[in-house]
Amino acid sequence: MSKVASALTIAGTDPTGGAGIQADLKSFQEREVYGMSVVTSVVAQNTFGVNGVHHLPVSFIEQQLHAVFQDIEPDAVKTGMIATIEMMELVASVLKGKSTHYVIDPVMVAKSGDPLMEESSRKVIRDTLVPLASLVTPNVPEAEILVDFEISSTDDAKKAARTIVEELGAGAAVVKGGHLTGEAVDVLYDKSGYHYFKSERTNTKHTHGTGCTFSAVITAELAKGKSMADAVATGKAFITDAIKYTLGVGKGNGPTNHWGHRLQGLPNLGGEKVE
Repeated sequence: MSKVASALTIAGTDPTGGAGIQADLKSFQEREVYGMSVVTSVVAQNTFGVNGVHHLPVSFIEQQLHAVFQDIEPDAVKTGMIATIEMMELVASVLKGKSTHYVIDPVMVAKSGDPLMEESSRKVIRDTLVPLASLVTPNVPEAEILVDFEISSTDDAKKAARTIVEELGAGAAVVKGGHLTGEAVDVLYDKSGYHYFKSERTNTKHTHGTGCTFSAVITAELAKGKSMADAVATGKAFITDAIKYTLGVGKGNGPTNHWGHRLQGLPNLGGEKVE
């Protein structure tokens, strides 16, 4: 048997399973990579919003990281909720100099609008972690924080993706177009130039954890040796199906469907109109 690719997520939790580490591990499993996790924060949240956050001691996060890297060094690493400056500095110190792919999902605000990152940490993620990244995967509000200008069109998204690479030092950036109007276009910029990934929009409120899932699938594909453009294309197709074939669970903004990619051509489980 050939070596199984492995991926590590460093992030916070979601007890209802739609986002955070739980969503990442589901995504890794669906993409057939061996998933591992390091918990940074324990979050009391559901499809309505965030009720509380408990950050783990940095010393214990370091112990978790050491336990993983001394035994099963991952082929790719993804970070999600890295809430404090001390956590960011720790992750940077562990990843610096390693050849593993590193994907940043710059989780700053929950789908409900609740803040998940201290405001003082935003500059540190830009200066400390982004330059180490193979890929950064912000949505429009997150990209606006990173590049410090408004994004209201695909042209703005192109400028933001290029800024994250050429000025902030990331290897590549994909600015997701879900917050923009019209066709949902994600813009990837890397050393080969621009790539565009389009999809239909689905009329559903069940989009909890979309960013986590999208970036986790990309991480899994990079772990398997796929090119950046191919990995992002797979992530885009996966999350499009995960939203389209909604499970319809949760009384608020429900989670995406991590096995939606298996249901192409079948009715929408959530029963909502697909546009």
